[in-house]
Parts: sequence; C-alpha cells; structure tokens
Amino acid sequence: MKTLVAALALATVPLSTLAFAPAPLLLKTAGSSATSSSLLQLSSDPLLNANKPTELPDSLADAASIAANACHQLCLNNGPMTRCRVDFDTSIGDETYTTLKSSTEFMQQFVSSLSLACVEGVREEKQRQVMKLVEAKAELRDVQEQMDEATAFAGDEDEEGSEKSSEQSDIVDKLSQREEELMQIIANQGFDPTTDSWDGAKLRIYFPDEGSAALARRDWKSEVPSCVEFSACGGVQVADTSKDAVILFFCPRASEAEFVEKILYKVEEKRGDELMLTVMVNPLLVDMGVTGFGMAGRRLRERLIDGLVPAYYLRTLPWGALTRVWPQLFTVWQEDTNESTGYRMIKAMDRLPSNPEVEDIYDIENGDMNAPSEGFGFLNALGDFVNGMTRL
Repeated sequence: MKTLVAALALATVPLSTLAFAPAPLLLKTAGSSATSSSLLQLSSDPLLNANKPTELPDSLADAASIAANACHQLCLNNGPMTRCRVDFDTSIGDETYTTLKSSTEFMQQFVSSLSLACVEGVREEKQRQVMKLVEAKAELRDVQEQMDEATAFAGDEDEEGSEKSSEQSDIVDKLSQREEELMQIIANQGFDPTTDSWDGAKLRIYFPDEGSAALARRDWKSEVPSCVEFSACGGVQVADTSKDAVILFFCPRASEAEFVEKILYKVEEKRGDELMLTVMVNPLLVDMGVTGFGMAGRRLRERLIDGLVPAYYLRTLPWGALTRVWPQLFTVWQEDTNESTGYRMIKAMDRLPSNPEVEDIYDIENGDMNAPSEGFGFLNALGDFVNGMTRL
C-alpha cells in the first residue's frame, strides 16, 4: 500500500503541462494496463464502459485528471445542473491531518483539470500563459546577463566617469525592476496580474469556513486557473455568482449542511441551465452529533446526499485500494508483488461495498473466510447498517 500512497503523494504535474492536452491523456507508467480508467473515458458514449472494471490511477495527478474527466462526462450525459460527488482518501486511517488538509493537493489539480474541461476559454488562456512563461524565462536570462555587464562596467569607471557611472546605475536599477517583474510572472506560472484578467464563466469553490477560503485565496492563485473563485459556507454571501458555471463544495461538514443546501438551491435557481455542474468533494454532511440518526438526518440524505452521483471514488486500504470511475464498476485491489503494476484486482461490483464487506472480500480472496452461499446481500445490508450507525 505504501507504493500507491507514495505515488499519489509525490507524482504531480505542473498546471502548465495540462494546457496542451485534455486531462485524460496523461501518460500511464510502464507496465500499466492499456485499459486504464482514463483511456476508457475517451469514448464518445461513456455508458459503453458501464460494465468495465475501474483501473487504479498511477499518481495523484492521474487521479485528479480522471476524476475531472468523469465529472465532465457525467455533465455531458445528464445535462445542466448535474450533481455529483468525488471521494478521495489516501490517509489509510491516519488522522494526523484533517481531510481538508490531506486532500488539498488533489483538490488543486482536480480543480485545474475540471476548469480546463468545463470552462470555456480556460485552455486558450492557459496556453497563452505557458507562452508567457517561456518568454519570461528567456527574457530573464537576457536581463541577468545585461545586469552582469552593466555592473561590471560601472565598477571599472573611475571618478572622471561619474556621469557615465550614474547612467549605468540607472540602467541596473531598471533591469533589477524588470527582473523582479519577470520572476513574479514565472512564480505565477505565466500569469501576469498587471495585464491578465478573467471575464468569462467561473468555477467557484466553497470552503467549510472563511479561514480556509482566505488561505486558498493567498496560496492557490498560482496553482489554479484565473477563472477559479473562493468562497466560504456560512456568513453573509456577498460574492457575485452571476457567472458561476461550476460550483464545488470542498469537504463540507455536517455543521455546514444547512448553508450548503441554501447556497446550492439559491445558485441553481439564479443560474438555471447556465449552471453546468455541482461537485461535492469528500462530503461529510451527516453526523450523529449534529444531524442525529433520526428524521433530520434521513431527510437531509434524501434531499441532498442520495441524489449525488458518485463520479469518482478512491480510498486506499492497508492492503490495497477501492476505486471507481463513473460509469464503470467499483473495484477492490490487493497488493501483489507478482503483478507488473504491483496490484491485483480481486473484486468488481456495481455498487459501493460497505466497510465490513470490503474486509470480507479480502479475507475470502486470501482463504481466511468462506464465500457466503447467497453472495454478499446479507453482509452488505449488515454493513450498511453498521456504516449508518457509525456515520449518523
């Protein structure tokens, strides 16, 4: 399991790389299956893949691009105001970091890929920024060479050449200022805040609280396209949502459930068919301490949660992983050093298996348990009850 977690954590791709090809076209590593989830999604009719197993991603960047492509395909298939969810958990039970913190890097790359797929004009803008980045790097080299020459020339001047020395000093100052401007453009991956602005459709991310949204406004600007806006659940909503085409709720918790509902219904009513897609990433909107196990929790599920289509699911396990790409099958994978990819698929299902059921699948595969004569129906029902009691 360490192999997959390490790959997902370390193998990342700069946003500029994504500008030249659709997200699903990221290369697979040597030895990986030719029928990868991303390749299967290239079909003009994604429903043709409904009975095909889902492959594991090769990296965090691969997982993010596959998830974005699945959401886009789902939107194309279902039409405007599609609601779906993306679940990404590689913590294996480690609670050192919050879900929001541990999934931030995935979210940044997912948002970048989804913007490229869903928001018109983003790909063209990104290509322009890539060209600016290349030009800025080339100009920076020239500027630094000129600065070295000017500095050396100024140092050779004697007192009789003070006027020339002053001119050279002015030149060095101008070159230094230009150097700072170019380095800022490079740091922003080709985005120039003095000339670049976005007037098209927007993708808006709602964070659980204003603190998280403020940090994202500060730290995410160079990681995501300029069409992305940052907001928070709760408080007074003053942001202009008149151009929102895609909205995402990042790790919404049960304490924000009421705000999530209000925001979602308000934006859907205001934008109508102009709102393409709503995605909830790692939602945990039902909690026993907040919504309870009674009627309130059940009604919330019926109104908000049950209607979310699982577009992408990836959860790492101590001994493997569980994954799914819409509209393909859920698949359970076990580590296997004899396989070229390091993993072997041990089960494919048309629904999300419960936690106890996943462990039973592993035990049956490894001879620690006999397969039930009537399949997993009873185990699944028991598992759903246990999961319900645990989460609600």
